[in-house]
Amino acid sequence: MQTTRIVVASLATWRLALLVAEEDGPGNVIARARARAGTSPLGELMDCFYCLSLWAAAPLALVTAPRRRDVPLTWLALSGAACLLERTTSIPEKGAWNVLWEAPASGGGSDAAEAGEPDNAATTAETFR
Repeated sequence: MQTTRIVVASLATWRLALLVAEEDGPGNVIARARARAGTSPLGELMDCFYCLSLWAAAPLALVTAPRRRDVPLTWLALSGAACLLERTTSIPEKGAWNVLWEAPASGGGSDAAEAGEPDNAATTAETFR
């Protein structure tokens, strides 16, 4: 029963944060609230999924935690689960780096050699031969 509550609370945290951060909501209610908040601290909060996941997880942690002393850990766990869900379900922008699936593009040098990337200087030299 507790596992089910944690999974459902994690999904609810993710959905609520996603709704406020990226969607317009029913009747554009969320979009209008986000526009009204503008660049104020509240407006910046409404644009940040990761910030919202912390706030969305807080009340759910109170209901989900088995004991009062587990609330802070449950709060962070729900927010973390929502962040992982967001990372795994979002479509990365062109050129963006998805931490869970891809290695970062290296600028060259010894890091590029260690990562198994071809040496651009050697490739360029072979092209002009």
